[in-house]
Amino acid sequence: MLLDGKNAIIYGGGTVGTAVASAFVREGARVFLVGRTLATLEKAAGRIGRNVEIAQVDALDERQVNEHADAVAAQAGSIDISMNVISDTDTQGTPMVEMTLEDYIRPVITAVSSKFLTSCAAARHMIKQKSGVIMAFGGSVERSPLMHDYNFGGIQVTFDAVESMRRQLAVELGRYGIRVLSLRTSGLFESIPPDYENRQMIIDSFRKGTLTGHAATVQDVGNVAAFAASDWARTITGTEINMTSGTALD
Repeated sequence: MLLDGKNAIIYGGGTVGTAVASAFVREGARVFLVGRTLATLEKAAGRIGRNVEIAQVDALDERQVNEHADAVAAQAGSIDISMNVISDTDTQGTPMVEMTLEDYIRPVITAVSSKFLTSCAAARHMIKQKSGVIMAFGGSVERSPLMHDYNFGGIQVTFDAVESMRRQLAVELGRYGIRVLSLRTSGLFESIPPDYENRQMIIDSFRKGTLTGHAATVQDVGNVAAFAASDWARTITGTEINMTSGTALD
């Protein structure tokens, strides 16, 4: 198994977090799944079924994040993987000039703050271990043709900020054997609420923009994340893994 003996903290018990946790457990990892809502975490744990422990942690609360990371390291003996996939609380579909500053900037503050806290909390333990993997989900949308057809709100700035953090962390932590990378899709159908007003338009845009006719699923994200977190990917760091099915060409 790819992750046998690894300890992973996953922040966010939603659709993506559950898929990643399931893939990690399947590959032998011990998963610590955390989030703000206990009911959501319990539901996710029920789907995963085994080798997962849940805890109520606000990824925007520095004390909670640090205390939980310290507890995991003490209990499990190491933190080998940290992945933050909490909601960025973004607003999409509205032209920038019609948005409020609060709606535009909220995902930037949420993503940068939470990923700073969770990455640093894990890195302090990984530095002592001389190993570890820190991952985020997103990636820049600047090369995507979808930019021409859709109003992304503040999420584009959010992803670009996270990518800058990823590059900086990769440089600073590489000397300790720690890898930092992000996973990029052109969007996930499953993450769009069924009652979202522009849902079908977004799905059609996703499919139209791919070269293969199909976009990544949350299961794809889990599978690629498991590989990226494993020793088989030990030479991959400081980059985003392109899972856009050709929507964005590198």
